[in-house]
Formats: sequence, C-alpha cells, structure tokens
Amino acid sequence: MISKKKELNSPIIKKEKSERVIKKKRIKSYSIYIYKVLKQVHNPIGISSKAMNIMNSFVSDLFERIVEEASKLSQYNNNKTLTAREIQTAVKLLIPGELAKHSISEGTKAVTKYRNSV
Repeated sequence: MISKKKELNSPIIKKEKSERVIKKKRIKSYSIYIYKVLKQVHNPIGISSKAMNIMNSFVSDLFERIVEEASKLSQYNNNKTLTAREIQTAVKLLIPGELAKHSISEGTKAVTKYRNSV
C-alpha cells in the first residue's frame, strides 16, 4: 500500500515501450502567493477556487502586459536587457494613477531588499 502512495505522488506518469520516463508538465500559478497576500491583508477571509482562478488569470494577464510593454521600451532604446527602469516605466504606462505609485514603491522596495541580500 505504501508503494502505491509513493507512485501517486511522484511526477512520473508512465513508461513507454522504450522505457523512457514521461514527467508531468508543471502548471504556472500564482495562487500560493495570492493566498499569502490575502492572509496578510484580511486574515479571517478565505477565497473560493473560482475566485482564485479569476485572480490567477488577472495576475497572469497583467504580468504579460507589463513584460510586453517593457520589451517594447527596451527595443525602442536598442537595448537587449530588461532592467528595472523598463519595468517601472511599463507599470507607469499600464496601471492608472495612485495604484501605479504604490506598485512602483513596492517594486523598488523589493528590488532593494533583493540587492542587499545578494
């Protein structure tokens, strides 16, 4: 019985005739991070799976838009590297008003914390 449990939890799906191992494809999701932020802001409140899927789609869409805009800015300046400056400008262009200011300040704080730890 224990061996079956281990097989169910392992990422190996099945073996083909040539004995090649096929691994399960990982799905990108922000649900863990959305849940952590929710607990920081409103601890007693939970979130349904449908709402989590909507939030996950929202975050993925916003991330793609920011990266797309930042890559365009990088190309306009003939740079091949995305820096924090391009990301910051893309956020200013995509996110309206006061929300952009808060986003930029939180992003700057995160980058500073990362640079100090490395």
